[in-house]
This record gives sequence, C-alpha cells and structure tokens, in this order.
Amino acid sequence: MRRVGILLLAVGLVAGCATTASDDSAIKTDTPPTSGDPNRDRVRARIHTELAAGYYDLGNMAVALQEVKEAVSADASFGPAYNVAGLVYGRLKEDRLAEENFQRALSLDSTDYNSHNNYGLFLCERKREQEAIKHFTAAVRNPLYRTPDRSYVNAGVCARRSGDIAAAGRFFDLALKANPRQTQALYQLADLSYERGNFGETKAYLSRLSQAGADAPEILWLGLRVAKREGDRNVEASYARQLRNKYPNSRETRALNAGRFE
Repeated sequence: MRRVGILLLAVGLVAGCATTASDDSAIKTDTPPTSGDPNRDRVRARIHTELAAGYYDLGNMAVALQEVKEAVSADASFGPAYNVAGLVYGRLKEDRLAEENFQRALSLDSTDYNSHNNYGLFLCERKREQEAIKHFTAAVRNPLYRTPDRSYVNAGVCARRSGDIAAAGRFFDLALKANPRQTQALYQLADLSYERGNFGETKAYLSRLSQAGADAPEILWLGLRVAKREGDRNVEASYARQLRNKYPNSRETRALNAGRFE
C-alpha cells in the first residue's frame, strides 16, 4: 500500500548516546528508594520523569533511561514514569520491556490517555493495529483529554494501514469534530478522496489545509497531482515551483523531477 502520509502523533510526557537495555525487569535502580515523605517523593519522581521525557525528545536514550530509573526509585507508584520508560524501551527495540512498562503505567491509572495513546503508537508500529486502535479509543474516552484529535488521527492512520478505509475515514472525521483545524486529519481525508478519484473533495480539503496554514511537501505534491489529473497546467506549475523552491531535497520533489506522479 502507498505511503499513508503524515506520521502518528505521540502525546504527553515524551517529552545522543544510544544504549541497549539489558535489565530483566522493567526498571531497576541502585539509588536509595524513598525519602519517607510521600509528597516530596512524588515531586522528585515527577521532575525526573520530565527530565527523562526531555532527553527522550533529544534522542539521548541512555540519560533518559537513567532519569526514568531515578523517578521510579523515588516513587514506584508514579505512572507517567512507566509511560516514558515504555517510550524509551520502544525506541531501543526492547519490545518486551516497553510493553511491561506501558502495561504497568495503565495498571496504575487505567484512564491515563498519554499511556493509552503512546502504547497504541507502539502497537501500531508493530503491525498490531486492532490492539492499537483499542488504546487510541480508550484515550479519547477520558473527558480530561484536551487533544483527543491526536488519538483519533492515530486510530485513523492505524486503521488505514490495516486496510480498513471506512474506519479510517470515520476516525479522521471525529478528529475534525474535535478540532476543525486538525491538519493531519485534513491531509489524510484529502489523500483518501484523491485515491477515490473525487478531486473536487480533495481540493476542498486542500483549501482547508491552506486556511489552517499547513505547508508540507506531501500537501503540495497532492495538490500538484490533482491539478495534473484535471489538466490545469498553471496550477500544476505553481505547485511544482513551490515544491522545488521550498523542499528541493524532499522525496516528492525527487519524484517530480523524475516524472513519477503516482
């Protein structure tokens, strides 16, 4: 199946020296366990978890893993630490440890939308789409989740990867109901419309993307191909100029230069 477009979205505490994890259990540490003051221990766990998330975002898995261990040492009941640990172990391809940590996070708080979403990402990336979608939909059931559109998009991308186009469309529509300017949902629906040959609908979604200020090579490439299909040479040339000027090294520009339009 052709590339389905923009990436899945991580949320929450996800925020380089690479390392390989070798512990037999999810998290181990040699630091003193707790201070004896629950409030102080929780603050310490939160700080180390946020540091771990920051190092994860920077790609420094070695330090991120050490910070997670410090967090769990301070407060073993702090669920977000296990969520970040799951992300770190997932990046390190330690899938068993990643799953253990995501599951531990959810055992501590079954309504944690961050852990549901990030576990869903982990599962979808490993082609376990139906399991992943269950976690994305669990995330959006939490009324405190401020950005449910992200998990709806993730569910849609995952459904599309599995070949369930109807379900994918429904999830993208739900993402737009939650956030009408959700650019990834708009792009995905535009791309689906293009695949169905509904170029008028594709252009309507592209117009909404433009109004939302979205600008990416895959969006320009989609607009160019619609114009080419409709024989609108002026619009096609405009998109081509934008691609070459803004994204000269993108794979879309390389395809354009090679004359590969599908």
